[in-house]
Amino acid sequence: MTQVVYIGGVEGGATHSKLVICDQSGKVLASAKGPSTNHWMVGIPEVAKRIDTMAREAKVQANIPENHRLSAMGLCLSGAEQDATNKELENYLKTHYPDVADRYMVGSDTVGSIATASNVGGMVIISGTGSNTLLRNPDGSTYGCGGWGHMIGDEGSAWWISKNAIKIVFDHEDNFRRSKLCVERVWQLIREHFGVKTRSDLLDYCYAKFCKTTFSGLCAKLAKCAREEEDPLCRKLFEDAGQELARSVCALSPRISPTLISKCGRLDIVCVGSVWLSWELLEPGFTKELENAKFKYDLNLLNLTNTMALGAAYLAADTFELELPRDYSKNYEVFFGHRAVLNGSANGSSNGANGTNGTANGTKNGASNGIKNGTTNGTNGTTNGTNGN
Repeated sequence: MTQVVYIGGVEGGATHSKLVICDQSGKVLASAKGPSTNHWMVGIPEVAKRIDTMAREAKVQANIPENHRLSAMGLCLSGAEQDATNKELENYLKTHYPDVADRYMVGSDTVGSIATASNVGGMVIISGTGSNTLLRNPDGSTYGCGGWGHMIGDEGSAWWISKNAIKIVFDHEDNFRRSKLCVERVWQLIREHFGVKTRSDLLDYCYAKFCKTTFSGLCAKLAKCAREEEDPLCRKLFEDAGQELARSVCALSPRISPTLISKCGRLDIVCVGSVWLSWELLEPGFTKELENAKFKYDLNLLNLTNTMALGAAYLAADTFELELPRDYSKNYEVFFGHRAVLNGSANGSSNGANGTNGTANGTKNGASNGIKNGTTNGTNGTTNGTNGN
């Protein structure tokens, strides 16, 4: 008797996780949610336990016996960048939770994000609490920029924007580096967010009581002020963040395979994390950096409209040569297009909603609509972008 094939996938975040089970037709039979599956934060034994718990819940939904092993499972987890620890997690699951799945493909959340949108490859930029950029070429080779955490990197992230806001205020008040833009509104938002009155009061939150998530929470208030009040310093903070995110794309450009461009006709970049919800604030700096660097490829920015757990399942199916039909076009939306810089000037930009050539207004409208439609997914992506921090 032929065994029924089921394939699972896990989107593993630093705060929340999601598991899906697909049948061989590609239909999602069930899903389950769980807490963090980042082994740097909770340890490999706890990650394995949480995956088992989600798998059991999903099997019940799908009317699959709990002791029926899935044919394969893809685990795309925050913090899973090292082969040694990935193999350790796989072995722990097989030893302690043998009924979950027969085989595992373990990789990072960044790879899973790309796999949700394409089987050819592409790029992903995570900008939530932290930031990370990854390129995947058609031959499976991957190259990264960033993802080193707040002590070394996280440029363009919510943490980075919040930290820069505080640094500008401190430097201005010290007369060390006077800001050309008024700092009063930003300083007011900082005091309100942390519940402090003086700069000295804030030091406790920078050191003894430091929490990266709390620190990064200031970013949402800065974004609201930038949009609703058009505060010049708030807007500048996001413009600078957009420039940093584009810089990571440019940094990886020498690694982009010509095969990737020839197969796609452009570079598709999946954008994950809540900072992307402020695209209209990021856009000036982002496009400025691409133009300054004379970035030579057309590109589209994409929002995922389906869980990255699907990408994890796709990767598992491809790794073990299992049939799993899929329609990538249902998993994303294009919210912005940029044409390559040729002869010193941009050769137009494309409308984010449909990818056709358009005016600047069309591009802006496409970006706004794409971000709005992708709000739910962008929010879910926030914690996935922390990469173990």
